[in-house]
Amino acid sequence: MPWPSPAPGDYQAVEKLLGRKPVGLFAVVARRGSISGSPAVIACWPIIADIKPMPTLFWLVDPELNHKVSQLESGGVIARARAGVDQAKLAEAHDRYRRIRDDLIPLDYLGPRPSGGIGGTASGVKCIHAHVAFEVVSGCDPVVGWLNAELDAAIDSRGL
Repeated sequence: MPWPSPAPGDYQAVEKLLGRKPVGLFAVVARRGSISGSPAVIACWPIIADIKPMPTLFWLVDPELNHKVSQLESGGVIARARAGVDQAKLAEAHDRYRRIRDDLIPLDYLGPRPSGGIGGTASGVKCIHAHVAFEVVSGCDPVVGWLNAELDAAIDSRGL
């Protein structure tokens, strides 16, 4: 894995954040606040137990961000994002995500491979949590860019 192995205590922290034991190998790729802060995003190895594909590479585990994103999702933001995000930029992001994940799989691996892009979907918007995790790691997710513009517009429209 191109990221450092989990630090002491990361397994326990991630287990607590997920509410279950992590499945497969992972690395903490973003932390809250500092290098030693609590895990915010993890990268999961794309093959579990050498046979099962894991399409979602980046997982948002930060509880505060998860809560905020869950509130947005419950408010119907996925449908609005599907209609509002530039589809060409979204396709590029899915391809970029897929390449990052697929480059982790050894060339000689012959088993089943994960498919899809962000959140395991081939196109469109499936899970804002996955898009936020990808944005935290890459800084280039168009769904989060659109979402930020939407939130700014909503704030401006209320005179705040």
